[in-house]
Parts: sequence; C-alpha cells; structure tokens
Amino acid sequence: MSSKKEEQRRIREEKQQQAKQRAKVLGIAWKLALVVLVPLVVVVLLQGLRSNAQLVSPAVVSADDHVRGSADAPVTLVIYGDFQCPACREGADVFARAWARIGSSVQMVFRHYPLDSHRHSHLAARYAEAAGRQETFWPMHDMLYANQALWSASSDPRAVFDGFAIDLGLDLERLQEDLSLQEVQDKIRADQRGGTRAGVRATPSLFINGRPAVTPRTAVELEALVTRELRRIQGEA
Repeated sequence: MSSKKEEQRRIREEKQQQAKQRAKVLGIAWKLALVVLVPLVVVVLLQGLRSNAQLVSPAVVSADDHVRGSADAPVTLVIYGDFQCPACREGADVFARAWARIGSSVQMVFRHYPLDSHRHSHLAARYAEAAGRQETFWPMHDMLYANQALWSASSDPRAVFDGFAIDLGLDLERLQEDLSLQEVQDKIRADQRGGTRAGVRATPSLFINGRPAVTPRTAVELEALVTRELRRIQGEA
C-alpha cells in the first residue's frame, strides 16, 4: 500500500516539475518576444506618426508642395502623377499648352503617385524630388515627361537622368547624395499615401480646389474647366 502511495506521490512531483519547467520556458519565450517586438513596434509607430504628419489633403497646399503659379490664384489644381505614365505625359502636355491662358488664375501642385507597374517611376520621382532640393523641380518635371520615351524603355535610366541634371546645371554630386535621403523618400511616400486617402487609384488624378475632377484631355477642356470654376467662385462671392 505504501509503495502505491509513493508511486502516486512521485507521479505528482513529476507533473509539478514538468509544469514548472513549462512555465519557465514560457517565461523565457515571453521575455525574448518582448525584447524583439517592443522596439519593432516603437519603430513602426514612430514611422507611422512621422508619415501621418506629412499627409496633405488635396484641399490644402503645404510648404513642402511643388507649386507652379501664384499662391494667390483663385484656382488650385492638384495633380497626382507618375513620371512613367503615358497618360500623365499627355496631361503634362495639355497643361503646358494651356498655361499661357490659365496661368494667371491657377496654381498647379504636383504630387507624386508612382505606380508599381512602372518599374522606373519611383526612381524618376526621386530624381525630380532631389532636383527640387536645388530649386529645379519643375524643369526636371518637364524634362522627364518630355523625354519619357527615351528613358522609359531603358533597363537602367540613371545615366539618362544624370544627363538631364547636367543639362539643367545641377550639382550632380549633391544630387546623387540627395537621391538616397530619407526625406526624399518620405516626401514621395507621403504624397502617395495622401492621394490614396483622398481616393486616388490611378494616374493622372486631378483635384480642383479640393474636389476631384476628370482630367482634361485637351487644352480647350482644361481652359473650360478653369473657367467654370472661376464662375462658380464668383457666384459664391
């Protein structure tokens, strides 16, 4: 009888020991998880806060935006574009042809929306943004679109982009340094996230005084769009 009790006691002790061992292992696992996950969560949250702070609505023009025209213009056109997008290039041509007639009434804002389906679009956006740090965003913007066919089919358009920078008189060494800046990548990412939040799903996407609009396909359509908006504003005054 005593041997049976001893056997039962031994079994209980073994189970208790196994339970303690499992608890110890779980405790170590939790500590390791906290060591790994907590810093990761903090980094993700900080990045999210930083990016969210940069998101701008199409109804607002920020100090970081690239603006062509007067800040006092009654009509603000915000364009989300991709430098490798053929429709965006056509849209840029439309704006260029109409600008002489609408420029006094319009400020045009370009925001990046590079599509993953265009393999060089992110690199082109970085070149434009880096050029902007030398006050040459719009000339690079125009050159990228005007020569889209030249670099779009290239396996590596960096040499072509560098040539554009040289033609524009940029400091090439500084440009190369700026291309890898986190601020440059953050600006592009923030533009795109802000566009997505505003409903952008394709390029080009146009907003007129904060409201989505169909992107004009001709200079005449663009001029008519601006004229209607001016009349709407005057009617509300």
